[in-house]
Amino acid sequence: MVLRMPLELIDLSKRYGPVEVLPPLSLAIEDGEFLTLLGPSGSGKTTVLRLIGGFTQATSGRVVYNGADVTKLPPHQRPFNTVFQDYALFPHMSVLDNVSYGPMVQGKRNDRTRKLIDETLAVVGLAEMKGRYPGQLSGGQRQRVALARAIVCEPKLILLDEPLAALDANLRKQMQLFLKQLQRRISTTFVFVTHDQEEAITMSDRIVVMKDGRIEQLGTPKDVYYAPRTRFVAAFFGENNLIPGMVSEAGAHGTIVDTPLGALKARAGDFSPGAKVILAIRPERLRLAAQGESSSLTARIEEVVFIGATTRLILRPPGGDDLSLDVRMPSEVNLSFAKGDEVRLAYDPADAVLVKA
Repeated sequence: MVLRMPLELIDLSKRYGPVEVLPPLSLAIEDGEFLTLLGPSGSGKTTVLRLIGGFTQATSGRVVYNGADVTKLPPHQRPFNTVFQDYALFPHMSVLDNVSYGPMVQGKRNDRTRKLIDETLAVVGLAEMKGRYPGQLSGGQRQRVALARAIVCEPKLILLDEPLAALDANLRKQMQLFLKQLQRRISTTFVFVTHDQEEAITMSDRIVVMKDGRIEQLGTPKDVYYAPRTRFVAAFFGENNLIPGMVSEAGAHGTIVDTPLGALKARAGDFSPGAKVILAIRPERLRLAAQGESSSLTARIEEVVFIGATTRLILRPPGGDDLSLDVRMPSEVNLSFAKGDEVRLAYDPADAVLVKA
């Protein structure tokens, strides 16, 4: 199957005077995918979204849609719609009038448009609330109105600027699932901005991890989660245990790394002996060594934290004065340990990823 790339950012950059907030960036967005721009505050993700939408003009580079250069077009002339963090609903208009506003401005008042509006309200679960006003709705319902208003004009691409940020934790989880199901149902390309890793994992087909205006890694949620390519991604995307070291042996079957905790094994990588690296292991990939199982990693328990379905162990290994290890395991595992106990740890070397120090 050949994937179409209807939207391309080509060497797109943005400066404010002498300050470069977005170095030249290139990115191809696939047709019908849910792409998430993920990064901390100041990483450039919202700038990229605003450049795509035409709300900010690029200093250099191009935004190309279906082969046409739309870089200089104002927002209303681009076949995109945007859902903002504050939803930007008209408080004096009903749900129906808010959703009908876009087609009305476009001069669409025929039977097909009225049917499309009714279908859109049904899709977002607001068919019975079209007479209410924004002030009479919950946060999740207001967000659905904003989504309905965005999709009713049948845009080719929808831009979402942290639309879940104002919702409480439980509602956010519900809306994450709703958004992904909605995107699949209407088969429209979504470009979503967030700083929340769980949000990105839950909804995305691909994730763009950004730092200082640059793309640190682009891949599927599983790629980014289990195979970070840089120290920043390993630290930002989840809570990897990061152990510094130097490669002593490297081959097709694995790598040996000399660390403050001893010689540790890792998956095969692109590093030669003598290279300074960071060995990254996810907390759920570390486990307590079984009776009789060989282990080169020991540590003393500093904290045992019950988190419902999982239990977290905070460990201090000997020789790693500045290091602590985080281990997560199912709470049903019989943990007859207490603070101060020494334990042996094990892991599969295939789960130990190496990144450049």
